[in-house]
Amino acid sequence: MGKITGFLEFKREQPARRKVEERIQDWLEIYQPISEEKLRQQGARCMDCGVPFCHTGCPVNNLIPDWNDMVYRGKWEDAVHRLQSTNNFPEFTGRICPAPCEPACTLSINQPPVSIKLIEKSIVERGWQEGWIHPEPPEQNTGKRVAVVGSGPSGLAAAQQLRRAGHSVTVYEKANRLGGLLRYGIPNFKLEKHVIDRRLEQMRAEGVTFVTGAHVGVNLPIEALTEHYDAILLCGGAEQPRDLNIPGRELRGVHFAMDFLPQQNHRCEGDQLDPTLDILAEGKRVIIIGGGDTGADCLGTVLRQHPLSVHQFEIMPMPPAERSPSTPWPLWPLQLRTEGAHEEGGVRDWTINSLKFTGDENGNLKQLHAVRVGPPPKFEPIADSKFSLEVDLVLLAMGFLGPVKNGMIEQLGVALDKRGNVAANAEYQTSIENIFAAGDMRRGQSLVVWAISEGRKAAAAVDRYLATLEEPAPQHDHALA
Repeated sequence: MGKITGFLEFKREQPARRKVEERIQDWLEIYQPISEEKLRQQGARCMDCGVPFCHTGCPVNNLIPDWNDMVYRGKWEDAVHRLQSTNNFPEFTGRICPAPCEPACTLSINQPPVSIKLIEKSIVERGWQEGWIHPEPPEQNTGKRVAVVGSGPSGLAAAQQLRRAGHSVTVYEKANRLGGLLRYGIPNFKLEKHVIDRRLEQMRAEGVTFVTGAHVGVNLPIEALTEHYDAILLCGGAEQPRDLNIPGRELRGVHFAMDFLPQQNHRCEGDQLDPTLDILAEGKRVIIIGGGDTGADCLGTVLRQHPLSVHQFEIMPMPPAERSPSTPWPLWPLQLRTEGAHEEGGVRDWTINSLKFTGDENGNLKQLHAVRVGPPPKFEPIADSKFSLEVDLVLLAMGFLGPVKNGMIEQLGVALDKRGNVAANAEYQTSIENIFAAGDMRRGQSLVVWAISEGRKAAAAVDRYLATLEEPAPQHDHALA
């Protein structure tokens, strides 16, 4: 695959990021284009390694060596078709997936890996540019009806696969626009929303029906689905945030990250927000608690709102600069990762445990009190390391605890697993025969590439189930459908 000596001749290259002083003034994606010549060189670095371990790191089983070779040889249209045979939305994964395929690359044993994520994004963008990506409606309809709850990556992938199998598919989304966390979680500087919209247009042309503002179990009765569809697929995500239950949590100015991030995405869409509920960092001293991807998204968003200062704290120790020996190839490595947001400003610090918040007599947040701690699992406080910081806004970005239970899940009565996720068997089937679950709602907080993989596999399971039904469910009048 690629050029036999390519990995010896060419170094790994990534697209340049726009200058910090420029990009923090807007909400556009931060990466600059890269030339076709350089892309072909990156494809040439893919070795004929015998066993392509990149496959072990890729949840959607992308045929990575195949399309690396096609890019090297200039066979772009073939690469587009090969890429889309395993991944419905490579334009999403090519932007926001952490690319577990790359540290699993055989070249990564002792060299920088092949630039797989860059090549993936470049292939799909070339496909859109050349018109090689188009609607693929089914040749015939089965008459079976499926409801997909949630329009994030798992729901969209499942909906597209089910529609292409000939089923009638309706996607229900509680927000005013489609995309789930792609729309109202991922900042625009990582994923501009026209990228979602063009894929939605393809799906509409294929015959998928979308209903927004439909919060199942809240403003849309469960019966509207259970009485109308042959199968229901739950793809509502894992939206229950992990809280920080310390003194002062109730003070004004302490917010979950997912109360903050969607607001900015709404502003970028031109929506008018209730000014009494606005969460803005402009002119404020900000502390982000949590060092993962959500924390980095908060950091980039805060910096574009021009705060007075910003700190990002993590309770875990600082990872090593290179792959830790505890996570040898081809495992996902424990090592320090620097996102674009970390280049843009702020103070990043580790081994910090928050003890309490304090505020003024009016209930407004004023200080964070914290202590430095030792390694996990005990996180024992280090003597004489307590400190306090003045703060106006705290954003809690400490991960998620599974799906929200009240509403749809409680009303359906589906069983939960030990972690509080919707329990489903190997066929993605819940404790109720015709109700299925996929994505973060089934497996817990995870990656966009896992969501797409789950959606595709659940769609195949639903399709197999529908094939066992003799007649479709009776049709009921339903305005939203």
